[in-house]
Amino acid sequence: MGLLSKIFGKKNVEERKDEPDMVYVPNEDERMNWAIEKANLTLWYFEESLAKPQPHHAYFSIKVHIVDGENSEHIWLTEPHFDDEGNLFGTVGNEPVNVRTVKLNQKIGINRELISDWMSIENGRLIGGYTIRAIRDGIPEKDRAEFDRSIGMYIDEGVDHFKMDFDTPEGAILALENAYNAKDIDAAIACKDFFEEAKTMLSVMQTEFDTDTIAEMAEVLELSFINNIEEHGFPDFSGLQNAFPERKKIDDSHYVITEVCWFPDGGKSVQLLNTYKSAKGWVVLGPVDTAE
Repeated sequence: MGLLSKIFGKKNVEERKDEPDMVYVPNEDERMNWAIEKANLTLWYFEESLAKPQPHHAYFSIKVHIVDGENSEHIWLTEPHFDDEGNLFGTVGNEPVNVRTVKLNQKIGINRELISDWMSIENGRLIGGYTIRAIRDGIPEKDRAEFDRSIGMYIDEGVDHFKMDFDTPEGAILALENAYNAKDIDAAIACKDFFEEAKTMLSVMQTEFDTDTIAEMAEVLELSFINNIEEHGFPDFSGLQNAFPERKKIDDSHYVITEVCWFPDGGKSVQLLNTYKSAKGWVVLGPVDTAE
């Protein structure tokens, strides 16, 4: 059994003699849609790793959306590579079920806009593979250990490689942590929006507040932020690895992000962070009060 077939194990699949097993997942599954979006937001890391593979890289594969008239299917490609224009080439790694325009082991070229996932194996650990994780998350918890054993690799929350900028909530969180590591208070403040944070905090009181009151509260929050760092020092996020397994949408401009941090000493922490899409991009408001 090849790696692509092993990844899907023997549960939630159609088993076919002498052919890779196929997994069926509803196309409109919200979990799967987020997996595809996440794969594209982190695709830059896959491309860089593929261009300059390191000794700890053991495997690369990429998933694409094949369209055949009214039929379509997401299929894994092995031996992937990109040309200078960013077009993707690879070998079809699964026997197609719904489409007839490609076949198993066929070498094809495809527009990068049709990429729906990527994966690599690093030190025996699955990196990327977001649609695989979505499938696993849909399996009853009591069956996940068997799913993992059937794959024969270590599956945890993974390590996500969002770009460190204000284009995504996750990127804003990484930018704030980078500012902490650089001990740059101005850069840290730039990752925040104290006015929106004040408005969010005051809104839970279910009382109307005018703009002046919100602005005064924002000033207090900023001063408290600065004083806390001056008194206790900058938080240390150096050397850690991050995973962002979940986004919870409050509205179009407000997401709660789950962040998992793996520390060099083997420690692990999980936190929920409020993020907000401001005029300058996504910013970090603060942690979620889990006692609410």
